[in-house]
Amino acid sequence: MPKKAEAPPERFEDMDLSKQMLKALLQANYETPTPVQAGVIPAALDGIDVIGQARTGTGKTASFVIPILEDLLPKREAPDTQALILVPTRELAVQVRDEVVKLSATRRVNCVALYGGKPIRGQIEKLKEGAQVVVGTPGRVLDHIARGTLKLGDVWCVVLDEADRMLDIGFRPDIERILRKCPEDRQTLLLSATVPPPILRLAQRYMHEPISLDFSVGDIAVETIEQFYFTVDHDRKFDLLVRLLERENPRQAIIFCRTKRGVDRLVRRLSKNNKNVDCIHGDLAQGARDRVMRTFRDEKLQILVATDVVGRGIDVSTVSHIINFDLPAFCDDYVHRVGRTGRMGREGVAYSFVCSDEGPQLTRIEERINMLLKRDEIEGFKGSAPIIEEAAEATEKAPPPPASALKRRPKRYKRGL
Repeated sequence: MPKKAEAPPERFEDMDLSKQMLKALLQANYETPTPVQAGVIPAALDGIDVIGQARTGTGKTASFVIPILEDLLPKREAPDTQALILVPTRELAVQVRDEVVKLSATRRVNCVALYGGKPIRGQIEKLKEGAQVVVGTPGRVLDHIARGTLKLGDVWCVVLDEADRMLDIGFRPDIERILRKCPEDRQTLLLSATVPPPILRLAQRYMHEPISLDFSVGDIAVETIEQFYFTVDHDRKFDLLVRLLERENPRQAIIFCRTKRGVDRLVRRLSKNNKNVDCIHGDLAQGARDRVMRTFRDEKLQILVATDVVGRGIDVSTVSHIINFDLPAFCDDYVHRVGRTGRMGREGVAYSFVCSDEGPQLTRIEERINMLLKRDEIEGFKGSAPIIEEAAEATEKAPPPPASALKRRPKRYKRGL
């Protein structure tokens, strides 16, 4: 099934792009195409179905947005939605919508994001105005299809972005229902960090002779990301975090906790001495999540404490530090957390806090990324309680107990027993 791609173009000017698009790319400061853009854009412009394997932070959003914008028909020829982009999370829907808006600055394009957590009435009104491009999560997209507020008769392109993530969180039935309602002669673009067998089965069933393009790096951990770990007792993790933030003074950092309660607790403690801290997790109202992500993208927020809700699909290129306050439950989640830094070739650093019973987890992570994390220490900080030898030495130096105390001991504590 896979076909070999030709030598990719080295400049946007070498692609078959309109003057409007080249001007928009210039305004967006997109100087040269990334590998995924150089591979996907020409194939997509030719109408070919594409399976693109690429992690976030490689410019993959623009790789499908650009050809969609280039091939949009005038509204008089196609009054309903022409391109449907499915994504796993609300945050990613907003991000992709913003990319469409940015790259359509030189033309009039109506793009609507559909996702839960927002009143559906406002989305219905926007759809009535005519949405040429729709970005949405599968559940909310199906809701609009059922209501008749989203019509798919004019759809000629469907994008499955972060396809592996959508399958991971159980969206496969919804995706298949949506694909079956789209015209059969559509173009389908599938972008995914990994391409496991379920993704291939989906492609075989719903794509037409796709080409496979692999832009994933040789090692899962990006070369520009330095990765370290600290050994620390659980009750000393917060103290270690404070010292680490003082030492590093990150431009922007994401601190990952495993639970929503852990996020809330950590934010409360950090906020006592640092007002440039906020959080995001699944229990926050959508308006609050949008506000936090907006301030973080605008670099008005230095530290974001989060669950794995932002572990994938969020592209903020200014993140310099990732701190795993809690190790993730799964190795793949570590990969995606760390991938929030080192974006678009920039350097980044990741630190993981490892408690005494988490050695096996650390080993599994190292096996997964095929590299050893470097051990780090902060001068003058002890991450654990005094070791047994130190305690024994202190006992030896202590004065002997008074004779009266020895007399009160039970017989089983006689010397030598």
